[in-house]
Amino acid sequence: MSTETGEVTGTADKDYNIIWFTEACLSNALRLEAYIQDAEQSGDSELADFFRKAQAESRKGGEQGKAMLKSRLTG
Repeated sequence: MSTETGEVTGTADKDYNIIWFTEACLSNALRLEAYIQDAEQSGDSELADFFRKAQAESRKGGEQGKAMLKSRLTG
């Protein structure tokens, strides 16, 4: 099977990859919220802090992805 280049989806691979990356980062930030709550409920503040740091990085990736999408899809 050949690589999809936008003929099926209508979205070029490079744009699709940015969309996928952004969605993955934002989904991960949401998932990590549950992990933070689980760690807090079990009294493990070290693990909760670890997940908070990871969540901040996921949010950062999501924001960077959104900015890149905006500049590339409207430019």
